[in-house]
Amino acid sequence: MSKKSFRIALIVVVATVLIAAGVVTYFINAALDYPHRRHSGDGSEVVVEIENGMSFPAIAARLDQAGIIDKPRWFRLYAMNRGVTTKVRPGKYTMRNNLTPQEVLDDHLLKGVEDVTVAVTIPEGLNILEVIDILGRAGIADRDALESVARDREFLESFGIEGETCEGYLFPDTYRFRVPTPPAEVLGRLIEQHRIEWDKVRREHEDSAERLKKKLGWSERDLLILASIVEKEAVVDSERPRIAQVFINRLTSPSFSPKRLETDPTIRYGCTVPVEKSEPCKAWDKTDRLRRKQLDDEANPYNTYRHEGLPPGPIGNPGRRSMEAALDPDRSHYFYFVAKNDGTHVFSKTYKEHTRWVNQYQR
Repeated sequence: MSKKSFRIALIVVVATVLIAAGVVTYFINAALDYPHRRHSGDGSEVVVEIENGMSFPAIAARLDQAGIIDKPRWFRLYAMNRGVTTKVRPGKYTMRNNLTPQEVLDDHLLKGVEDVTVAVTIPEGLNILEVIDILGRAGIADRDALESVARDREFLESFGIEGETCEGYLFPDTYRFRVPTPPAEVLGRLIEQHRIEWDKVRREHEDSAERLKKKLGWSERDLLILASIVEKEAVVDSERPRIAQVFINRLTSPSFSPKRLETDPTIRYGCTVPVEKSEPCKAWDKTDRLRRKQLDDEANPYNTYRHEGLPPGPIGNPGRRSMEAALDPDRSHYFYFVAKNDGTHVFSKTYKEHTRWVNQYQR
């Protein structure tokens, strides 16, 4: 190689090295500057939702689409270099569109959205649809999603619940939830509270409960069904144990036949909550009183005017006092009761006596 050719080659190599060094220096400086370079927005606020379980590339892409950042790959590399790609907290973020990548990451995604919580009160005796309506209106979870979970067989089995829904196991109380909360978590919390309260009552009335179970051949669920009926019939706390005993007497006394509870709330439940409903139930206006076609409806499994024994499941979610009444009834000998229209009832041992009270207070 001539000296001239060597000089030309050397110049080319040196120039290439200098250019490469310049390019590398540019990208290094750009990378170092990237976290502090403000995005070219107008400062307006943008709402971006980061969902639970989203990958960081998906998060970066969503921020890019929302106009919060540019160069989503750089944003990903920046977060990877800091080792925080798995520490982003889900939530619905409100961010200005002129932040730096560092501000987006540190002041929002890693800090998280401040939890919004609401308190809800579930009254005694409501059925699952009514409970779900309260939870849905409070914004705790989507109403339809709650109902889907409440009827989900796998979810019910995870709590050892028989039947087609979690009816009877949603304890009435005041709760505080994050907004939003996953539906299964919401219902699971109510179910767990039911277990706590039921276990307390069960321990306090263990002797009576065992006596009833042996006498009637009932399960814990059967006792809960009775508690749910008491909750729908009773207004005055002092009458709950007596109302529970009336229903037990109807089912156990040799002199009472057929052994039907004959209580309206069970019919109403069968016409309201089950997915499959009889034709008379479909024809019933829920704002109206029960008609003869509903009272005579044998296709309604919850019709205790036509079917003996307990209905297939609870007809609402009882509170502690109705649970106590079901586990420890008063051992009286009444078979009938009629409302006096002041929250109390008159109890009778014979049908003749009961008819007289019905004529006085209901006709």
